[in-house]
Amino acid sequence: MSAPVFILGGYQTDFSRNWHREGDDLFAMFKATLEGGLADTGLEPEEIESAHVGNFTAELFCNQGQLGGFFAAVDDRFSGMPAQRHEAACASGSMAILSAMAEIEAGRYDCVCVLGIEMMRNVPGDTAAQYIGGPAMFSGKECEGVKYPWPHIFSELGDEYERRFGLKHAHLAEIARNNFANGRRNPNSQTRNWTFGNASFEEDDAANPVIDGRIRRQDCGQVSDGGAVIFLAGEEKARAYAAKHGKTLDDLARIDGWGHTTAHIGYQPKIEASKAEDYVFPHVRKAVADALDRAAIGSAKDLSGIEVHDCFTTTEYMAIDHLGLTAPGESWKIIENGAIAIDGAHPINPSGGLIGLGHPVGATGVRMMLDCAKQVTGMAGDYQVEGADTFGMLNIGGSTTTVASFVVGSGQA
Repeated sequence: MSAPVFILGGYQTDFSRNWHREGDDLFAMFKATLEGGLADTGLEPEEIESAHVGNFTAELFCNQGQLGGFFAAVDDRFSGMPAQRHEAACASGSMAILSAMAEIEAGRYDCVCVLGIEMMRNVPGDTAAQYIGGPAMFSGKECEGVKYPWPHIFSELGDEYERRFGLKHAHLAEIARNNFANGRRNPNSQTRNWTFGNASFEEDDAANPVIDGRIRRQDCGQVSDGGAVIFLAGEEKARAYAAKHGKTLDDLARIDGWGHTTAHIGYQPKIEASKAEDYVFPHVRKAVADALDRAAIGSAKDLSGIEVHDCFTTTEYMAIDHLGLTAPGESWKIIENGAIAIDGAHPINPSGGLIGLGHPVGATGVRMMLDCAKQVTGMAGDYQVEGADTFGMLNIGGSTTTVASFVVGSGQA
C-alpha cells in the first residue's frame, strides 16, 4: 500500500476572465494562480519542496515554454526548488498530479505544488481550434482539411454510439443543460451569467448552430483562460499542517485511488480495436476500474458525485457508461431520470464541468481535483453536493489517448 497523499487546499482563477484583453500575459496568470493558492492555504514558499506544471500549448498560444522557471520569477524563495512541466493534451494537469503523488509516495518530498494553466483567448477562434487540435492529432492525418478538429472527432464518437447502441440528440442536450445550470452556481464559471432559450439546446440551426456533424454550439466545452493550483502532502506534513490551522486529518481531502492508461494517439485505431468489446474505449474503463479498486470502492455508483471530462456532450455520454453508472450504451437511462443533476442519485459536474465552468486545457485536471477536494470537505459553496464524502474524477487527453481517473475522499474515510 502506497503512502497516503493529502490535498491541503488550492485556488482557481475566474474562468470568465480574458487575460489578453485585460493587458495581462501567461506569467501574470501563473502568478495570480500561485499566489492565490498560497493565500488560500497559508503555506509559505519555503514549505514547497517540489512543483509540477500542467500545460498543453503555451509555445503556440504564448510563444513561451520552460514554465517551471515561473515559480522563482514569482517569488525568489522558490529559487532552487525542482520543477517540471507535463503535457498530455487535456490531461496535462492530471499527469502533473500523478507525478507529484509519486514523489510523495516515494518519500522524495513531503509537500508538492501542482499548478495547471492555459491561455487560449489571445488569438482568433479559428486559430485557437488549430492550436489545440493539431498537436494531439495523429500527424494531422485524421482531420486534414477540417476547420474544427476536436468537434469533428467527438462528433464521430457520437456517430459510433449511434451505430452500436443508438443515440438521441435530446440526451446530449440534457447533458448540456445540466452543466450550464450547474455553472450558474459557480462563482468562477465562464458561463455563470449566460442565458439561454429552449431553442439553444435544440436542433435549431439559428439558436444552436452546427459546429461539425452532430456537434452543435451548446455541445462544446469552452475556450477559456485560467489557472488552478493544489498543494499535495504526505501524512506527516498534512498532520502538522492540519494542527497548525486548527484542523485534523479528517478535515482534509485525500487521494484514495488513481488509474492511468494511454492508448494509440489516433482516434480510428482505438475504435477499430474495440469493435468486439463491450465498451467503446476499454482503456477508459480500465482507468476507472483501477482507481475504484485502489480506493476499495466497489462501484462508481457508491461515489457521492463525479467530475467528468465533458469537452463535448458526447464525451460525457461516453464517460457515464464507462464509469459503470450504466451498462454500455445505456447512459441515456440516468440522463432521462435526472440522476446526473446536482441533487440526483449520481451528480455529474456540479462545478459546471468544461461546458459550464470552462476548459483552459492545461488547468482542467488540476481544477477537477480541486473541485473534488472542495466537495468532500464541504467547501464547494452553492454547488456543494449534500453529504459528499467521496468524489470521482475522469480526465482525458486527446481522443481518449491519455486517461486519468481518481477517487478523492476525506482524510481518514
